[in-house]
Amino acid sequence: MTTIPQERTQDSDGPAPADGSSRRAFPDWFRKNLAWIAIGALLAGLVAYLAISSVTGNADKRPLSARNPAPDGAMATAEILGRHGVSVTPTDTLEETKAALSANPEATVLLYDPRGFLDQDQVQDVAAAADRLVLVKPRLRSLSGLGPDFRPGGVVPEATTVIEPRCDQEDATAAGKISPQGPVFWGPVVCYPIRDGGPGVYAASADGRVVVIGSTEVLDNGHLASEGNAALALRTLGNNPELVWYMPGIEDIAASDSKPTLNELAPRWLAFAGPWLGLVAVLAIAWRGRRMGPLVFEPLPVVVKAAETAEGRARLYQDSRAVGRAADNLRAGTLTRLARHFNLGADATTEAILDACSHRLGRPAPEIRSVLIDAMPANEGQLVQWAQQIERIEEEATAR
Repeated sequence: MTTIPQERTQDSDGPAPADGSSRRAFPDWFRKNLAWIAIGALLAGLVAYLAISSVTGNADKRPLSARNPAPDGAMATAEILGRHGVSVTPTDTLEETKAALSANPEATVLLYDPRGFLDQDQVQDVAAAADRLVLVKPRLRSLSGLGPDFRPGGVVPEATTVIEPRCDQEDATAAGKISPQGPVFWGPVVCYPIRDGGPGVYAASADGRVVVIGSTEVLDNGHLASEGNAALALRTLGNNPELVWYMPGIEDIAASDSKPTLNELAPRWLAFAGPWLGLVAVLAIAWRGRRMGPLVFEPLPVVVKAAETAEGRARLYQDSRAVGRAADNLRAGTLTRLARHFNLGADATTEAILDACSHRLGRPAPEIRSVLIDAMPANEGQLVQWAQQIERIEEEATAR
């Protein structure tokens, strides 16, 4: 007979209850604290979101911004210029730009004003304060501030993918061919023309202090690595150790205390066209307004039947629903014909006509008057009935 020791039995039976209780304890604890766990997870997610936002919140989403890492931004160009020793200073207002130029008068200014906030005078002030001014895809308002040497010349054809420099400008020849899209311009020096002798994507002044680039693809992150875009951008913007990256805003709109006059609002051509139009108006008035002499009555070349005239008038009365006017005309015609039949003359009164009609018909005068004179039809149906009544009276009076 084999005897099992008591201690071993207790050791083998002991751990089972403890393990089972631990398995049941965790689900119970999780269910009891589920609300706090959810709140903690929500707070942790909020803290993570705020941390990520604080890190990436400084990114500028404006196109061609030096702080925008998106494909339409230009952070890559600014970073590469910084690695080559060029200090890039982004500015958003004209005051900041002037302050940066006063501290570094030998700086280059990149001006990108896609909405045309700056006027001609402001563009001229920036050009005078900077050592070099580079305008990227300028509007006509900004371009006019550079003088008559720069003017628009169209756009790059969509089928064009690569353009050769075809000029003697040092930066363009070193960069080689580029891949741009956008407007082209005329200038003293034209590079990357869309045709022989035509306007180009790159236009510069004779001394190289003013440069106009018609395509943002030369500078943005998405196209910087295409062809010689990066080389042209770096050579154009990196000629000085200081670069002011100026993107005007709504604060730069020039405000005027005085309201513009009518002469200021009117176009210039009105000064020549206005007097000419006035002279033409006076001649037209004299031509059409001079006296033609007294009116001359002439017979119509066409004889219109009375029935057609009466039918035309009746349709006009019907269209305008002039029931009272039609009744007055019918009454006047009946009285005129009765006066002519009784030989009462053209100046016969209504009472005389009623008396003659009453005597002829053998009816009281008030009865005839109530039908012929006092009746006032209110609608077309009553007008028809009343017309039949006075027609019957006229037929009876003229038949006897």
